[in-house]
Amino acid sequence: MIGILDSGIGGLTVAKTITDLLPTYDILYFGDTARAPYGARSARTIIDDTIRNMDFLTGLGAKMVVIACSTTSSVAYAHVAEKFDVPVFEVISPAVASAVETSKNQKFGVIGTRATIESRACEKQILHLRPGAKVFSASGPLLTSLVEEGWVNKPETAMIVKKYLHPLKVRQVDTLILACTHYPVIKNIIQRKIGKQVTLVDASDTVAAHVARFLEKHPEIDSQLTKNGSARFVVSDLTAHGARTAKAIFKKNISLELVAARASSKTP
Repeated sequence: MIGILDSGIGGLTVAKTITDLLPTYDILYFGDTARAPYGARSARTIIDDTIRNMDFLTGLGAKMVVIACSTTSSVAYAHVAEKFDVPVFEVISPAVASAVETSKNQKFGVIGTRATIESRACEKQILHLRPGAKVFSASGPLLTSLVEEGWVNKPETAMIVKKYLHPLKVRQVDTLILACTHYPVIKNIIQRKIGKQVTLVDASDTVAAHVARFLEKHPEIDSQLTKNGSARFVVSDLTAHGARTAKAIFKKNISLELVAARASSKTP
């Protein structure tokens, strides 16, 4: 099966795009909701939690894992890719590649959690591909929590989005990377506040397409994946607003299973 690892429930946007694109593949999603959000935590803590969560997914039979969290991708990807002997995918590189192809003026905006922005992961990759590009970044520390709390349609959320995007808007970026998998949930608000002339790059879409291309090129990995069309969604903490957000992302009810937060490395 394909494992999908997330720091909360925002990565369900990745799970949805993968199930839409690869509907016959079995997936196991784990959202570490008990310790969300990851964006304000130390790198060491993020790495330790990610390793434990990888143990959980591979222990249940995941033959490849998609890190459905930009913060985790920025901070912990290199560590887990080296430690585990299954293919591991992160959401930053596919988003950057798409943004570079999309941008007309090579003026990029990046919005993400504080940890993602401080890592400069997007900026470094953009400048590697386009040395002369202009990259402007802004952290949105409250946005992940607002999505997790289900405040998608609150006027306060629109006001906060506008404030976070202002430094990017005045720089007249033409392409904006949503460097957090929670942000597609509020994509319409972001588009409205940044302006329709700016192209949004959704990490959820780009990583799903990247995984599909990888499986086409690597039949030896594809053959290890079960294809019964099953999807299992496991979280380390279960709340009513979390279930509502999951329904909003998938446009239908999905069953979220609870596992003990500190026992998530064991089979439930």
